[in-house]
Amino acid sequence: MKNIPVLHVSDTSLAGAYEKALVNLYDKGLPMRTQYDRDEDPPSIDATMNITIEEPWSDPMIHKAFPGGIEDLREYVMELQGAKDHWMKSMNDPEDTRWEYTYHWRLHDYGTWKELPEGKGVQDSAGPFRINQIDAVIEKLSQQPFTRQAQMITWMPNIDLTCYDPPCLQSLHYRIVEDDDGTWYLNCNVRFRSNDAWGANFMNMFGIIQFNREVIAHGIADRADKVVELGRLNWHADSYHIYGKDIEDFTRRLIARIDEPFEKRVFNFFDPEIQEIYTEAEPAVRKKIQEYDGRRTGH
Repeated sequence: MKNIPVLHVSDTSLAGAYEKALVNLYDKGLPMRTQYDRDEDPPSIDATMNITIEEPWSDPMIHKAFPGGIEDLREYVMELQGAKDHWMKSMNDPEDTRWEYTYHWRLHDYGTWKELPEGKGVQDSAGPFRINQIDAVIEKLSQQPFTRQAQMITWMPNIDLTCYDPPCLQSLHYRIVEDDDGTWYLNCNVRFRSNDAWGANFMNMFGIIQFNREVIAHGIADRADKVVELGRLNWHADSYHIYGKDIEDFTRRLIARIDEPFEKRVFNFFDPEIQEIYTEAEPAVRKKIQEYDGRRTGH
């Protein structure tokens, strides 16, 4: 075979679209090696994938098979809103092994990175320029909802072409459609260069949906004095893959259960019990972050 497959799925809900994407990848993906494989690992399953979620803010939203819990989803949403930006490494400190980026930092403070200014012993932000893309997109859509220019990017070639772990998320593109009663619907296109279909994709999609509603849609609603809801989410992954080391876990947790009723494989996010777990996870996540900070500083 000379071509990487290009696959397309769509569904009303996040959980439905996620399951369809994984099954389609399993059935039609291409075996490929990766730069992260150990010698004993089987090839990954890979494809270019396009996933359309027609009603992102609808149940069933959570798939039970994803390798994580409700608390993990809350933590990731907080991360996308900046809770771990200070976990980034100093780019000019070779002994700093923390993260090379966070998505929120790249969106909120694009053009900057973490450095130790000469002669100082504390971290600061340095770089050729700083752009708050989140604020710019909200303002642009508030003024002109049909614009084609409401886009945010993460890729910084001066850093990412040579760093060990560059961002997987590349861009978010937004437009708004107005229905007959005047409600605005925020449509979003997301592009990932690389997306771990089993280990990360569900959390990525859930997190972006929450970010789009809580940050972008609510921000536009406040500035434009309009009702703003979520329209369709279109998710494009250049490489949508299941690592070879994860195939056994994936087949056990999803493929082996695929003949069961769909309702047994999903949670409703708006179920009161799920909402309680999700909401009550925030204090524990903040404590976890504080404990990590304390270990690093010795306090």
